[in-house]
Amino acid sequence: MSRDAVRHTTMNTEQERSERGDDVQLGLIGLGKMGGNMSERVRRGGHEVVGYDHSPGKRDVDSLEALVQALEAPRVVWVMVPSGEPTRQTVKDLVGLLEAGDVIVDGGNSKYTDDQIHDVMCREKGIGYIDAGVSGGVWGLENGYALMVGGTKEDVAKAQPIFDALKPPATVDESGQEHTGDAGFVHAGPVGAGHFSKMVHNGIEYALMQAYGEGYELLAAVDLIEDVPGVIKSWTQGTVIRSWLLDLLVRALDEDPGLEKIHGYADDSGEGRWTVEQAIENAVPMPTIAASLFARFSSRQDDSPTMKAVAALRNQFGGHAVHAVREGEAEAPA
Repeated sequence: MSRDAVRHTTMNTEQERSERGDDVQLGLIGLGKMGGNMSERVRRGGHEVVGYDHSPGKRDVDSLEALVQALEAPRVVWVMVPSGEPTRQTVKDLVGLLEAGDVIVDGGNSKYTDDQIHDVMCREKGIGYIDAGVSGGVWGLENGYALMVGGTKEDVAKAQPIFDALKPPATVDESGQEHTGDAGFVHAGPVGAGHFSKMVHNGIEYALMQAYGEGYELLAAVDLIEDVPGVIKSWTQGTVIRSWLLDLLVRALDEDPGLEKIHGYADDSGEGRWTVEQAIENAVPMPTIAASLFARFSSRQDDSPTMKAVAALRNQFGGHAVHAVREGEAEAPA
């Protein structure tokens, strides 16, 4: 897109935003399963989103340069690409394009130590940096996203309208009183605190999924239980172990009662390892989370009903790919 075309598009966009009463603009890089849904939720919240993705069919602009030109200063640009080198390179490219007063938000699953490096790079140009741990998976479009952010108060304030659009709606207690402060958003601390919080969150998630998977395997292993999916479904109401994850296990069993289509192989995206590393560094005992991480490693050596359940849960909440059982492959005993 030419510079004149971008300027013309931006002028039209400003007029349309004014007519709609939009509060802010957001540049969003990465329009995959999470980023695409987040973009739509922000738009539903009354804000304008300019999206960029490597896939031409998803994006609003054709380059990072065009994205920056399409936004009014001070800009807020949200990076939602895979952690590691893709995020590092995107942040580096943005630092070369943005101006003092703009803010970069990394909403991926970056390691918190990367955030601190990115922050130094940004500050040298007067650019703000926020790390945002985001939870909600493919269900966040309708339910909202839990957000754990790190950064300065000033930078967080610039992006607050976006956080407000993304987070879940206010909660209402049994007395009917509305609570907005605890509705899925926290400014956890300085840069790095958001992704550190999300790292611990994901470590706990590992342990919860492992416990549900082990319970499923024991139920399926005995002849006494004739309706394993029914037992698990009964736990979703009134029990102390009910949770959204348990609801998703019920959903997975509805779709595949014996989990026969799923290979008991569970990947790990890094956060569990980082959580255990920090536990060791800070002398915090985490035997349950550590065991759940090691169980995932074991899943790559055999095919267990426990890890079938864990793999199914990862697919249900996050859309993570599962390893399907190949035709003719021997099944593990149920």
